Amino acid sequence: MTSPDRATGAVLGSAVGDALGAPFEFGLPGAFRARFPEGGGELCGDGGWDPGEATDDTQMAVLVGESLLERGGLDLPDVFDRFRRWAAAEPKDIGLLTERVLRGGDPWDMAAALDFQVEGRGAGNGSLMRASTSAVHFATAGRAATMDAGRRLAALTHGDRAAWEGTALLHELVRVALLGEEPLAALPDALAEVAPDHRERWATVLDPGRRPEDATEFNGAVWPCLGSAVWALRTTASFEEALAAAVDLGGDTDTVAAVTGMPAGAVHGAGAIPDRWTSALHVPLPGFGDRVLRADDLRAPARALTSVPAS
Repeated sequence: MTSPDRATGAVLGSAVGDALGAPFEFGLPGAFRARFPEGGGELCGDGGWDPGEATDDTQMAVLVGESLLERGGLDLPDVFDRFRRWAAAEPKDIGLLTERVLRGGDPWDMAAALDFQVEGRGAGNGSLMRASTSAVHFATAGRAATMDAGRRLAALTHGDRAAWEGTALLHELVRVALLGEEPLAALPDALAEVAPDHRERWATVLDPGRRPEDATEFNGAVWPCLGSAVWALRTTASFEEALAAAVDLGGDTDTVAAVTGMPAGAVHGAGAIPDRWTSALHVPLPGFGDRVLRADDLRAPARALTSVPAS
């Protein structure tokens, strides 16, 4: 049985990671610790973000979670419609790939594939960043089902199977952590479920000896993003340390920290997330009225997502 505290930790952990990393996006490694040399760190705001403001990472995760709850399970056309409505409202931040797919006017089940055919690129980290709510929901369904759901949700916007498999792996890491087990120890079994033509690369990226500086792509790509999150989880002993390590890598800091916050929040639980972070957190939701969600608005859905049968 999954723990409600751990489920809340995964959803809130991702959201605070997003808001913590947003002001440092596209910055150099070491910028976070330079700003907070005494440790800890604040949701400080900068670069166009207010202190505690979550980005598209959390906004899209909320849309997935609300669809799962309101539709009673996975309704891919409904999720895509919500994404499209959000994108049409011109959110402050939206990934280039995601924007093309959602604003292109193609049907939900063809849009990402058609974009991939034209652009030849579909392995961004945008399918990872929004996975907190779906990972929590499908955790009760077992390894195969949660990994399959991760792939299907990723394929809404990302045409490269590498993004599907990365999202499937993230779902499985969160599932294992929600059970109170060691997610990193489950990686070999999870990798065995990855599509054969992608398995070797993912095994290399997630190898215990791998470090973020070994990456051959910017961490806006799916491989170094998830690899960095796993590294941060593996090399730290607390939730705060894991997120600080993720943000301090530089680059796509909001998404790397949001992805790190999912398994880290599931491992350490919601109680490990500092109040100074949750109290400042707020999630605007463009396209859906004037809604701005606070931490309490994420806690109840996170718990509810574990009680709705996964389908």
